[in-house]
Amino acid sequence: MNDACTKHHMGAKHPVSAAVFSDNCVLQRERNVLIFGDSQSNTEIKVILKDKNGQILAQNTGKSDKNGHWEVQLPPKKAQNDCKLILSYVGNENINEENCTIFKNVAIGEVWLAGGQSNMEFELQNCTEKAELADEKAGENVRFFYTNKNGYKDSAFYEQEKNSHWETWQSSEKGRWSAVGYFFAKKIAKELGVTVGVIGCNWGGTSASVWTAREYMEKDDDLRTYLSEYDKAVKDKSIEAQCKEYDDYVAYHEKWESGYQKLLQENPFISWDEAGEKLGKCQWPGPKSCKNPYRPSGLYDCMLSRVAPYTIKGVIWYQGENDANRAKMYHKLFSAMIDNWRTDFKNTALPFIFAQLPVHRYFNDKDQKDWCYLRQSQQKVFDSVKNAYMACILDQGEYNDIHPKAKKTVAERMANIAASEVYGIEKDEVFSPLLKDSLALTDRIELTFSHASDGFVFREDRERLAQYIEMEKVQGNTVSENESFTGFEIAGEDGVFYSAKADFGQGDKKNTITLSSPLVPYPKYARYAFYNYGAVTVFSKNGLPLAPFAI
Repeated sequence: MNDACTKHHMGAKHPVSAAVFSDNCVLQRERNVLIFGDSQSNTEIKVILKDKNGQILAQNTGKSDKNGHWEVQLPPKKAQNDCKLILSYVGNENINEENCTIFKNVAIGEVWLAGGQSNMEFELQNCTEKAELADEKAGENVRFFYTNKNGYKDSAFYEQEKNSHWETWQSSEKGRWSAVGYFFAKKIAKELGVTVGVIGCNWGGTSASVWTAREYMEKDDDLRTYLSEYDKAVKDKSIEAQCKEYDDYVAYHEKWESGYQKLLQENPFISWDEAGEKLGKCQWPGPKSCKNPYRPSGLYDCMLSRVAPYTIKGVIWYQGENDANRAKMYHKLFSAMIDNWRTDFKNTALPFIFAQLPVHRYFNDKDQKDWCYLRQSQQKVFDSVKNAYMACILDQGEYNDIHPKAKKTVAERMANIAASEVYGIEKDEVFSPLLKDSLALTDRIELTFSHASDGFVFREDRERLAQYIEMEKVQGNTVSENESFTGFEIAGEDGVFYSAKADFGQGDKKNTITLSSPLVPYPKYARYAFYNYGAVTVFSKNGLPLAPFAI
């Protein structure tokens, strides 16, 4: 805690909680709940939770440490609304707003943290389903807290943080809520019949390294590269020089971004190179600096650690786009981040439900397969990290736009996983079909899938296929548009892939697909949807897309 913050707390007549506690906050039901904050050092603090009738539901005391930090644990309570949370110094017998902190309209329900980058940040008011905002009762059981968005702890940081607070559906600011977070919470609230709170902790364009503490990246040779590159760049620069350099960049980038948006309005398909010729080089994400929010651990320090260890049920996560340049090590980074967060939230089994990246590619980009490898890394996390669940959203990508505007389907796939795997509500299959095993036969490969007991459905995706063909044409590549395009490819010993015919299994082999091609007499390798953007053709009978793979 910095000096300015300490002085503010030292003069307080009552304990000061972390900013994540406010009127309208949601406390996790049926779990021990931590209330915490920073106040005077070595002082006894009392926390009281009252129900709507003023009866005491729970109370406990704790003592702040020499730095003024305090934590008080309350016992588990059942879901209910209209509660009060009262913070007082021990010995104060008069409960009033002059000498106590009193939070009103507190709910006890379910709490989830919505983390990631811009597709989790994407606001409800901008999504396809924004008509939701006109319904006065649509989100009456959902509440939202947006973690203070400031990537540098200066004096303004703490002033802004004091203004952060929980919002209800009656808030005039609900349009800026995370669309995925909102639709996820709305479905969970309906399933369980309780109030659901969402803590928004996300920032567009971020790597998972931004959300991970240094000590977790220092443990691995590959992950240390995120730190070493930054440390080398700032080694001989004073804090003042770093801040000035970043401030100069911000002024430049704001002007550049304004010009770019005007160019996009004139020509939505303008290439990045053409834009650069007209505007100058885009310098995003800016210089490596202690003030740059994209620095390693930057938003872990300035956002995540400011809300931990708030008692939550789990995390929903939509991120990965900005780690595609190091896609093959992403599973290490994401796994380290999960471990880090579970420690900070004091729950080693904390559920993580994350979105696997959908199809995406800008018109003029080469298909570098980086998103393909990132998706593989995401599935590796699903396969290896307990209580980490992957929602396949391959079919939810939008042509030439990294920000698909339809968010409800993504959110509800995550919510169905939560209902089944976290809350134990019996559901139809909630996971996409996943490759389980393969068998190379003389002239074909037989693939076996989990989560596909009812078999598969083939859907022509002519629009995406046509877009894929055009994008490849720009790169000088030819893709044959014919009725046999399935999204599957096979290769022999030489590793050259050809489009494959796909035969769906029947009877007790409904969960199998057999691939073959006259151009590959002795197939050894197989893959599906192995492109950044392209046709999504195969689904389970309940409508979930087959997860991409490569073997």
